[in-house]
Amino acid sequence: MSMTSTAVPATLAPAAPPRSYSGYWQGVWRRLRRDPTTLFCGIVLILMLLAILLAPWIAPADPYATSMIRRLKPVGFNGHLLGTDELGRDMLTRLLYGGRYSWFLGITPVVIAFVVGGALGVAAGFAGGWLNMLIMRATDVFYAFPSVLLAVAISGALGAGIFNAMLSLTLVFIPQIIRVAETTTTAVRNLDYVESARASGASSLTIVRVHILPNVLGPIFVYATGLISVSMIVASGLSFLGLGTRPPEPEWGLMLNTLRSAIYTQPLLTMLPGFCIFATSLCFNLVSDGLRSAMDVRG
Repeated sequence: MSMTSTAVPATLAPAAPPRSYSGYWQGVWRRLRRDPTTLFCGIVLILMLLAILLAPWIAPADPYATSMIRRLKPVGFNGHLLGTDELGRDMLTRLLYGGRYSWFLGITPVVIAFVVGGALGVAAGFAGGWLNMLIMRATDVFYAFPSVLLAVAISGALGAGIFNAMLSLTLVFIPQIIRVAETTTTAVRNLDYVESARASGASSLTIVRVHILPNVLGPIFVYATGLISVSMIVASGLSFLGLGTRPPEPEWGLMLNTLRSAIYTQPLLTMLPGFCIFATSLCFNLVSDGLRSAMDVRG
């Protein structure tokens, strides 16, 4: 296939992405609607999000109210649908309020990493040269450490607290998104319509805004969506180790830690926070897989 003539690509190629862009996303939505697993998991996540946001209105009790005479009551106990924890606090209420912390620690670091890491990765992939080498070699330093150990080390250095845990997770995820953004941008930068736009005199900012970003944001977004489940699990692990949320705040990982002494007397109670973490992470993973399949134009 010969591309020696610059007249046709210069006039048609730059206009191709905008014309097909809306049609492409319509196709993505159409494929998503035909995927029952992704739709079901998406609905579950929406319902969970609504439940934790509406916790002050639908929770049956005060999440901090203790009652030692009602401690470790089983699931279905009178007045406590999911029982009570080691201090007599209502488990259903604690799970609803705890979802706020777990979702915050799961989503916020990924969003920040998506913006910062995506910008750095696109800049490195598009500019190339010394800027690419500088950003990618700094990224390689973070890749020298396992993600979980790096998050624990940063949180341990900063001290316990929800914002320190969020910062440590953000620093762990930024290099991963940089790598994906740089790889995707480098591939798109060498495509014919980008070369045609450059030959027609378009500025670098225009090329990035019109031709690069619409083609790289999708893959980066799908990858970031998959990181939410990882972020939620690692954040719960930090809270379990005492490096994240601190008592008496409800958070699923912290609740696992405080209930571990009751694993032999009330095993079902100790499983509830873990089940919330598992179900939420699984739904995010399946939604991410569904998005990846729907955005694959070869499918």
